[in-house]
Amino acid sequence: MKRSLNIFRNVSNSRGMTLIEIMIVITILASLGAILATKVVGAQKKAKVREAKIQIAELSKALDMYYTDCGHYPDSGQGFSALLPGGESSCTNWGPEPYLKKKPLDPWSHEFSYSLENGNYTITSFGEDGQPGGTGYAADITNE
Repeated sequence: MKRSLNIFRNVSNSRGMTLIEIMIVITILASLGAILATKVVGAQKKAKVREAKIQIAELSKALDMYYTDCGHYPDSGQGFSALLPGGESSCTNWGPEPYLKKKPLDPWSHEFSYSLENGNYTITSFGEDGQPGGTGYAADITNE
């Protein structure tokens, strides 16, 4: 009988976690959360850069199809509007389907830049900041 009393005595003396233990656990969880958040944000930014490169490749294909049908690329003034439904195209050889269904926007919701010089076109996304130049995720992304 004395033995069972010891068991109850130990159980009744046990306490929950102290305030310091709880603070340590919260600090560890917050640190892990911060590390994971930075990794996720970095991965999202890298994915947007990859998406912009893919979109530029698709726009290049649309421009090449236009060239195949018309024998020239749209001039810089026409830009991508020549590839849109009801766009300002000087080409009459293309079918009823437009080359693009809507105005192209990069992953940051900025318009792509298009220019034509000496028969060669350049498609540019100005990156995260939407301004020419920049470094890192704000750097320009082109088809060149």
